Amino acid sequence: MTPLGGIPLWDITGKRVLILGAQGLVGSALVRRLKKIDCEIIPATRGDANLMDADVTAAFIKNIAPDALILAAAKVGGIGANETYPVQFLEENLLIELNVMRAAHAADVDRVLFLGSSCIYPKMASQPISESSLLTGLLESTNDAYALAKIAGIRLVDAYRQQYGRRWISAMPTNLYGPNDNFDLETSHVLPALLRKFHEAKLGNLASVEIWGTGTARREFMYVDDCADALIHTLCHYDELGPINIGIGDDMSINDVVALIANITGFSGQITHDLSKADGTPVKRLNIERLSKLGWSPKTDLVAGLEKTYRWYVEAVSS
Repeated sequence: MTPLGGIPLWDITGKRVLILGAQGLVGSALVRRLKKIDCEIIPATRGDANLMDADVTAAFIKNIAPDALILAAAKVGGIGANETYPVQFLEENLLIELNVMRAAHAADVDRVLFLGSSCIYPKMASQPISESSLLTGLLESTNDAYALAKIAGIRLVDAYRQQYGRRWISAMPTNLYGPNDNFDLETSHVLPALLRKFHEAKLGNLASVEIWGTGTARREFMYVDDCADALIHTLCHYDELGPINIGIGDDMSINDVVALIANITGFSGQITHDLSKADGTPVKRLNIERLSKLGWSPKTDLVAGLEKTYRWYVEAVSS
């Protein structure tokens, strides 16, 4: 059985697939996607193995002996968290990548899919951002520690391919949102933070909601189940050096997204701006030509995805 049609370079049917970070936003979506395929899913969480411990990681992966490993485990967060904890974002992600890839090599894992982020690209990269933009300019300073760790992971994947002939790949998702996202206002990304802010403002009958920055920055947002679908397609159909972008190829201003969220949550008050907060990268939209050539295209538009995510959040906070 092929996930999305066509002849795969690597057939996932009947394979043992280990997902590290299976309770997170992307990991849980990957589990949902893989349940539709005839393969053995091995979801692993932080409680199963401390990936920052090299010996624990090596023993865990050797014992499971997967055919494929998807590294979705990482320390992640929004602008505020990245600016506050750069040491942790750099150190923890580097340790996870080094330990997991070393262990996967020792266990002779055939396929590794390393997940990075669109923040690996230069702040002022030409739009839409192609994979060739990597390391051609300065990074966005608000999350450069996280970006540097992910860039190191990409290079490590390529190094294992070059030195040992490993069929390992790297994928760079755009900004993601959906069920199981982090809705903590101090550490979350922009969409879950906005959904929570507007939901609580509606419940509290507040007169206004304040958002960070000018709202003019443009971002590409991808529903996480679309991302999981694209990642599994990529795992089966992509086998080259260098990263592949995972996105929808379109963007929207934060102000326009805010208007959508206000409508979805039913908030009718005033929207104000805290101009002391950074906008981050002015525009960030991925060139997905490489992904499109593999025969994949997105299925969920932003309104539908936000509505699904909001329903999930309301049910989660009320349960």
